[in-house]
This record gives sequence, structure tokens and C-alpha cells, in this order.
Amino acid sequence: MSFMAGSESKSGPCDVVVVGAGLAGKAASLQLARAGLKVTCITPPEGNPSPVGESLDWSAPDLLRNLGFSMDYLIENQMATWKRHVTLRMRNGCSEHYIPDSWLGRPPLNIELKTLHVDRMRLDEELRKSTVAAGVTLIADKAVGLERTGGRISAVRTAGGERISAAWFIDASGRGCLFARELRLTKIEQGPTKVAIWTYFPVNDPVEGTTLYMDPSPTEYLGWIWEIPVNPQTVGVGVVTTGEWMKHKRDQGLAVEAIYRQELTKFQRFEPLLAAGPASEVNVTSFTGRVHLGVAGPNWMICGEAASMVDPITSNGVTAALRHAAEASALILKYRARGKVPWRARICYSSRILHMAKFFNGGIEKIVYQPPVRTRIGLPKAGKVYTGPAWSMNVVYARLKPFGIFSTLLLNMILDTFRMSAWLLYQFSRGDGTRTP
Repeated sequence: MSFMAGSESKSGPCDVVVVGAGLAGKAASLQLARAGLKVTCITPPEGNPSPVGESLDWSAPDLLRNLGFSMDYLIENQMATWKRHVTLRMRNGCSEHYIPDSWLGRPPLNIELKTLHVDRMRLDEELRKSTVAAGVTLIADKAVGLERTGGRISAVRTAGGERISAAWFIDASGRGCLFARELRLTKIEQGPTKVAIWTYFPVNDPVEGTTLYMDPSPTEYLGWIWEIPVNPQTVGVGVVTTGEWMKHKRDQGLAVEAIYRQELTKFQRFEPLLAAGPASEVNVTSFTGRVHLGVAGPNWMICGEAASMVDPITSNGVTAALRHAAEASALILKYRARGKVPWRARICYSSRILHMAKFFNGGIEKIVYQPPVRTRIGLPKAGKVYTGPAWSMNVVYARLKPFGIFSTLLLNMILDTFRMSAWLLYQFSRGDGTRTP
């Protein structure tokens, strides 16, 4: 929807408008405000839904540290727990531990070999306080339309009737993605629509690390359960399944909470938790792994889930959101005097988001979710085949810092090599190598 010019925002003039106050929106707002820009952040008056994305990968801590939230600070304030490994548990009693190789922590890489689980409600609130303290203006309203001239955006219109103009714009509005809808950006989806159902349970002695529970059928698409200690007294437990399977269960007359309990009772671990009862209501959301093309323009960029939705099993959602926010902010600061981001920098930004999303979503679909590979080599080995490259890619990204055209091309070539390897393994496991990727 496009609007003619009208009255200016009551918030006053600003340099940057950020649409959305989720993790990416607050991170971008904070970094720009600390650099001296006047930032207005528009957030829906009903607030954000219960945030999910609590098990972090090994690149997230550095990104959080840059915002002022070190691992020690988060642990000391009981906003996080340590994550040193991921454990896979299956219904037949088998288990597998996935731990970063020790050589990653030695020179020349010197990678931090532990990461965190975070209490997203508390982290998001602390980040909100930091943005306000930095001088960001928060507007409780819903962005519903854009004013633009050619490829440039000149103002955002809100449901409350405000017109908010600025020199620069960032869309971090989440899955609804205002800019993608208004600018009619192409969307690439990978995998079926999935549904996540989750809640939180009080515990006295949480399990260390992220634990994934799976009961795979040799011929069916994979469903799974997560258990994440978000703080020393609380674990989050979620069920992920396909939208089609969920619809089948709902058509049988089952309520969402009944479906959730039914899945948890497959594993003995959850019996005492269910008997004691959850600490909060059951949340449900649907999602599809996807990425938009062309997520940067002359004076605008798209960040976080608005740009790409990375499957939660990858633990890469928080890293992606914070990384997008950091890079979009850096582009605005670098080209502020020029008044627009050069086309090469726009293409590089969009390309990195595209290739990373296709790498994570495509890899997990081919190797773990779909049955051919995991049935041929076994689920534990399939997990190893996926996690090795996935962890390595975040290391490569952090060390390569691919902001220029040549480093971006190099990163994309590496990502495409792994994607092709996953496709070849998938075709070999199917016994049919004649199809195109």
C-alpha cells in the first residue's frame, strides 16, 4: 500500500526509521543510536509474541558482546545457561553428543567453544532498556505502508495515522515483512510449513546443554522436540512438526495442548514435568524456511526474520538477526554522507543473506528432515554430517568478515560447495542422481 504525503510524525525528525522491535530491530536501533544517529523504532502496540530462539550457536556470543551483553554478564544475572554441546536422544534409548572439535579453539582460529542458552523474555527486555537509554524513540504503532520515489523510501505510514520520514529505513518487522510485501520482493521457500508448540517448566536441576528428542520413521518427514534450560530454574520444551500433520491431528478433534502433551509422553523424561505442570501457557506458531531476494535498496535494508527465516533446529536464528542488524547498521554509517548505499554493497548484503539462508535451510532439509540420508546412514551420523559444516560456516563467516565483493563471492562459493555436497549425498541416498539441484 502506498500513500500520498500527509502530516509528519509527532515523534519529530529522525535519521533512521526501524520497523519492528524484535531482536534485530532493537540491535540495529541500539547500534545506530550509539553512533550518534536519531533513531525512531516502530513496534506494534500489542507487543511482540513470545520470542523463541533460545539455543544459540557459537557465533552469537560475540555479537551479543558487541551490544553490551557478555556471556559472563548473562550468566551472572541468571539470564542464560551454558551450552557446551548438543545431545540427541531417540526413543529407542540411543543418544549422540555433538561437541565442537577442540582444534577450533586453538591458534590460529581461537574459537570460543562454548555458547549459551538465553532467557529471551529477559534478554529482549534488557535490550529494550538499552535502546531507550541510548536515545531511541519507541512508537507503539503498526507500520502499514510506505511512501517511495523509485527505489528510495521516503516515509513509513502507521495504522495510527502517522507519517514518519527519515533518510534511512530498516525493516525488522519479522515474518510479515512490510518492505517485502510493499516492494513485492521474490521469496524462496525451502521445506514444508512447520508448526512449533512450546511452553516452560520449572525445574530444580536442568539438563546441561541443548537436548533434542526424536522418534524418526524411516519413510516420514522428521518431527522433533527440544529441551533448553533458559535459566537455572526453567526449561523450555517445544514440539516441531509439519503443518500437514498438525492439521490432521486438529481434524481429529485434538486441541493444541492435547497434541503437545501427546508428543511429550513418547519420552519418559517429560513425565514428571507434565505431572507438575507448566509455568506458563502453551504457545504455538507456524513458519516456513525462506529467504527474500534483494533485501537492500538505496536507503533501506531488511533484517532478521523479515529477510530470512532460518529453521530453529539450526540454532542460527539469533546469529542471523544480530548479524543482519550489525551489517545493515554498518552500511548506513559508512554511506551516510553519500545518502545511499552503492549497488555493489547492496548486492553483497543481499547475497550473503540469501546464500546463508539457503545453506542452513537446504542442508537441514536434505540431510536431516527428509528421510533418504538419515535412513541410509542413521540419524546420529546424519546429525554429524550436518553440524560439522554448519558450525564451520559460522567460523568462516566470523573470520572472513565478508563485507566486500571479493570476500562475499568467496563465502558464497564455499557455501555453494557444501550445498552441492549435501544435494549429491541426498541423491546418492535416494539411489537417483539424475535430477537437477
